[in-house]
Amino acid sequence: MPEARDPPPTDEGWYALHDYRTIDWDAWRDATERERERALAEVTDHLDARLAVEDAEEGDSALYSILGHKADILLLHLRPTSAHIGALERQFEQTEFARFTERETSFVSVTEASGYSEDARDYFEGELDENSGLYNYIQTRLKPTIPDATHVCFYPMDKRRQPGQNWYDLDFEERAEHMEAHGDIGRDYGGKVVQMITGAIALDDWEWGVTLWGDDLVDMKDLLYEMRFDPSTSQFAEFGPFYVGRRIAPDDLPALMAGEVVTADGDIETDLDTAGPIHPGQATADAGHGASESDSARAGDEHAADDGDHDDSGAPPMGGGESVTEQTDDLAGRLGTLGIQAGEEYDEGDFGLLLYSDADAQEIESELGGLRENFEHYDTHVTSVVRAQSGRSAIVSIWDNERAADTAEGFLTDLPGVEDGYRGPLGDSDPQDDGDHGAGDESPHAGGDADSIRDELADLDVYAGQPHGEDIYALVLYSEAPLSELTEEVAELSDGFDRYDTHEGTAVYDDPDSDKAAVVSRWETADAANTASEYLSDLPGIVGWADEGEGFETMGMFYTVKPDYRDTFVERFADVGELLNEMEGHRSTALLENVDNENDMFIASRWDSKDDAMEFFRSEEFTDTVDWGREVLADQPRHVFLA
Repeated sequence: MPEARDPPPTDEGWYALHDYRTIDWDAWRDATERERERALAEVTDHLDARLAVEDAEEGDSALYSILGHKADILLLHLRPTSAHIGALERQFEQTEFARFTERETSFVSVTEASGYSEDARDYFEGELDENSGLYNYIQTRLKPTIPDATHVCFYPMDKRRQPGQNWYDLDFEERAEHMEAHGDIGRDYGGKVVQMITGAIALDDWEWGVTLWGDDLVDMKDLLYEMRFDPSTSQFAEFGPFYVGRRIAPDDLPALMAGEVVTADGDIETDLDTAGPIHPGQATADAGHGASESDSARAGDEHAADDGDHDDSGAPPMGGGESVTEQTDDLAGRLGTLGIQAGEEYDEGDFGLLLYSDADAQEIESELGGLRENFEHYDTHVTSVVRAQSGRSAIVSIWDNERAADTAEGFLTDLPGVEDGYRGPLGDSDPQDDGDHGAGDESPHAGGDADSIRDELADLDVYAGQPHGEDIYALVLYSEAPLSELTEEVAELSDGFDRYDTHEGTAVYDDPDSDKAAVVSRWETADAANTASEYLSDLPGIVGWADEGEGFETMGMFYTVKPDYRDTFVERFADVGELLNEMEGHRSTALLENVDNENDMFIASRWDSKDDAMEFFRSEEFTDTVDWGREVLADQPRHVFLA
């Protein structure tokens, strides 16, 4: 007796209905103007309510105008039960507009997760942490969001069951190999095409339904054309009729029925939504991650669904996949200490991730670059950046909803050295907190440290900016290159930066007591500073960024000295330096001067802890120095935290 093959395990989510309608144009033309207006007004209200999912606790719906002769309208519904789907069918039939339509065809199915990978087995065996990125990714496939893309393409499909080409006769490992190779093709279309796979065995005439979304129909054509040459398709796939349409809003129905040109929901270009069935970073095939069946599905490949197995092999390339973040209600405060503020980098109501890594910030930035490029294809992505913080790297990724952030976390935890972090909503939040900041306790950017420093310096009439510089973001890095060579390179780079209104200045500051010089670049926005950092890191002889060492660094006491008092200021600094050397917790302090303007200086000071630094700021000696400085400085001193 032949040996039975092992089917992959599956998990099911929402039911799906693709309801295709044709318009009875003769009946429509014969109707009176009043009848047509009444029918359109009623069906617009009906569809508005269904697209808002007022009939169920969860789900999604969309309306499309279909191109070609096969149908005129597609009503696409996702709901938690078959009862909801049945009710939607009957409710539409009760509208006045329905009598002007005929159902051309329909497809009933259910969202499905299945696969072959080891990670997928952990999910199906109940061994996967519900807070892990992989678990949340699979949930987005079972409960997908319909992307706001311009075009939709749907087709049903089967796996062949004929002699020599019987998919179900292949052993488990061979099917897995086919699907892995199949997924390699789909990655190139990440961010261009989104795919939803639904299972229909015993529910409809075909085994699976494949729904593709994208702004450019040619992307779908190119994807499916390339897939035609893949063995999992050329040898084992059969396809039904294809339906192609453009998304419209219910309010567009009058124009559609009048034969006018109808744009797709305003015809806006959409970055395809990660909250849908596609993992936001998945299409980039990170190094070291194998393609799973889910990979094929994610990029929208046609047979990604090829055999419901493939669909969710369950294993997006997510490394360990275990969540390392702790929920917090004060993520906004933590991000504020990194110079990432509501209204600038994100909106209140977004959802954020803050991960800490022991790897070098430049290494993390290089790794994150590929992910960020892919994230930016999705309209739920707000920003993803890296900040150096007390010898560690802080990775911030913000999304407009928690589900998308959950999915992204699976990729971010694969970045080098990531060990812990925080997650939470970004609403109204007091940037001051209890000081418990895990990885960043001794940083000027941790908790309320920046705020407390700012407040205390303000009492002394020393300008301290906003957290992390906010209105001026300072990048500081050190170089051992010959001063003349470094100055020439920086001058050329600064000239290029000057083309941007956000550039406040970039210059070389020399430390006469060290063989290293500092390059300081100041910007109005954190995004501009982050972009500039990529160019600055290419300067000659770079040996590190400020704030990468141990301890607490209060960097950026910028001074502009009146020319007549320059020498006196340097002498006074030498006296203060002797005092500092005797203070507990003091590590080093240097006075650096701008090589192009000897009156422009800044002080870089490092301490064991924030308390040690504040002890000096509270001292009588510091107060006396500040009072004396009012006479010799051409401008108010400005304390700027690092960007």
